Amino acid sequence: MDAAEVFWALHSDLPREGVGSDATTRTLLALAAPLPPSPRALDVGCGPGRASLVLAGAGARVIAVDLHEPFLRRTRRAAQDAGLGGRVAVERASMTALPHPDGAFDLLWCEGAAYLMGVDRALHEWRRLLRPGGALVLTDAVWTTATPSAEARRFWVQYPAMRDEAALVAAARSAGYQVLATHLLPDADWTDEYHGPLAAAIDAWPDPDPGTAAVLAEARSEAEVRQAHRDEFGYLALVLRRS
Repeated sequence: MDAAEVFWALHSDLPREGVGSDATTRTLLALAAPLPPSPRALDVGCGPGRASLVLAGAGARVIAVDLHEPFLRRTRRAAQDAGLGGRVAVERASMTALPHPDGAFDLLWCEGAAYLMGVDRALHEWRRLLRPGGALVLTDAVWTTATPSAEARRFWVQYPAMRDEAALVAAARSAGYQVLATHLLPDADWTDEYHGPLAAAIDAWPDPDPGTAAVLAEARSEAEVRQAHRDEFGYLALVLRRS
């Protein structure tokens, strides 16, 4: 297996694809109030659908969007199993070309995926999808110190656009949003919800060959760097209102 195949196999059954939790999703949804009683919501980069199910469970009518078909199948199945199949529709589409008219949604949601197209670009391009007064909630990695260590910088070298909270807030305001709230995700959203299940999947890999073992070791290093440098970076949620 090449590195990409190992990655997708490793992530094929994780409960979520990044830092977060159902509790945090509920917290952010409350911070986005007021919303209509049954808001029209778009969950961009939905992964296996954890946020979509929380939003639907709170009464939203959700379109869950991703490019990875296995995630969409998992989201559809999870919604049906939870009795929310009528409130969650899945759609295969690119976040850079979302096939919806202007003002189609009351709420646009993106946990940990906006960096794939660039957060600034997402802020500008997704704004049209919200009705006036609609809410955008997204999470992104940020520096939480002005002097991150060399090891932390090496870990995030593939994300050169990473910045601190003040710069992220300024970007949201310049894109035409009111900042309702910011929320730094708690440590449990890293350890219990993401890194713990990821470590269990790595440990369960049967007899990896040397190439696979190297990929698994790199995946494990994510949790190790976070544990060693937890005061230097985090995931920040922005809760925004379209002006």
